Order: sequence, then structure tokens, then C-alpha cells
Amino acid sequence: MFMLKRGTLLAVALSLALLVAGSFALSAASAASVPADAPRIVLDAGHGGVDPGVLGGTTGEKESDVNLKIVQKLEKLFAGAGFRVVLTRKNAGGLYGMPTGGYKRRDMEERRRIIREAEPDIVLSVHQNSYPAAPSRRGGQVFFREGSEAGKALSASIQARLNLLGGREISALKGDFFMLECADCPSALVECGFLSNAEEERLLLTDAYQEQIARAVFEGVLLYLA
Repeated sequence: MFMLKRGTLLAVALSLALLVAGSFALSAASAASVPADAPRIVLDAGHGGVDPGVLGGTTGEKESDVNLKIVQKLEKLFAGAGFRVVLTRKNAGGLYGMPTGGYKRRDMEERRRIIREAEPDIVLSVHQNSYPAAPSRRGGQVFFREGSEAGKALSASIQARLNLLGGREISALKGDFFMLECADCPSALVECGFLSNAEEERLLLTDAYQEQIARAVFEGVLLYLA
């Protein structure tokens, strides 16, 4: 497995300064020009297809759709900074084949297959939260696999950037999630906000706030690698 040392990613972080003033849009030509030995990141948009995830408390908007939009923004940011990017899910559909019994397990197994085949340096799984019993709860929350010090450091770095965006101070948490067990590399599961909070739901459905979330996660990864 290709495992890049964090120090060698300083050049990637520095390249960001050259890209800030320009567009992060990725053309087919630029995608083809990414070196084979570029750092590899897998971006996982949670849920999809017949599995919508949680629903917006006010609008009924599907978590799966919000996840995908944020991942697509992250893809542009990371590709523009020189990463080789792999998506587990590229459209609104799921990864389970036919929506028959056991589809959820098939979906998760396919995500794991894609991740392992990519041999990534980092894995990020993007989700939205919901807690209708406490509709005032809001803000991003990042999880890491217990026992993974690298995953903990990555998650803490991303959490710090989300805290700045949300104006609160919380820590990344240990989480027992399938997506954190798919690879030995540093992995983080990012709950971007609460769709059960009416104000945050409104924000999470806007392109501008999704861009802010994506940039906070992106900057958190670069800070970790530096």
C-alpha cells in the first residue's frame, strides 16, 4: 500500500496558495495529468439510492443528496491541490445493485471494496446528523476509529476547522462506524451538521454553506498533513 509521510505533503499545502485565486474546477485533461504517485484520498458520500439517510426536519431533504453535493465540492478542492481523488459514490444511486433484501450490507461492502482497491492515504466519509429530540443541537462532529492515533489526529484537525465555522468548541470523538474500518490509513467520518435543526438545515441546503463546509474539511486535512 502506498503510504505517504505527512511531511512530504508540505508541497501540496504550499500549492494551495497558488490555487486560491483561481478556479478549482477540474477538467478531464487536468484529471488525466495527476501523477500516479500523487497522494490518494477516498471521499465517501454516505447513503444513496433507496437509502436516503436522515431527512431534513423542515424540508424532508435527503441526507444522501447533501452528502453528495459536499463530496463533489471536496473533490474539486483536493484534485485542484494535486491529490488523486476516488469517490465511492458519484451520483444519487446506491452501490447495492438491486434494492432487494440485504441491500445495505451490499452497499457497505462495495464501498469497502472501492476503498481497498484505491489504496488511499486518507479516507473521508461525509454525513449529516439528526437529533429530533433536541432540535437546538447543531454543528459539525468528526469521528475516528478507536486505536488509530493517525485517525484521531486527522479528525481533530478537521474538527478544529469546523469549530471555527460553527463558533463552538468540541472535540473529535471515537466512533464505531463501518466506514472507519475499511482501510489502515487515517480515516474520519464527518457529520457536517444537523438536519433536525431548522436553521442549520436551511444553511446545509445552500450551495454557499456547503462550500464553506467543504473548505473547512479540506483545510483541516491540509493542516494535518503539514
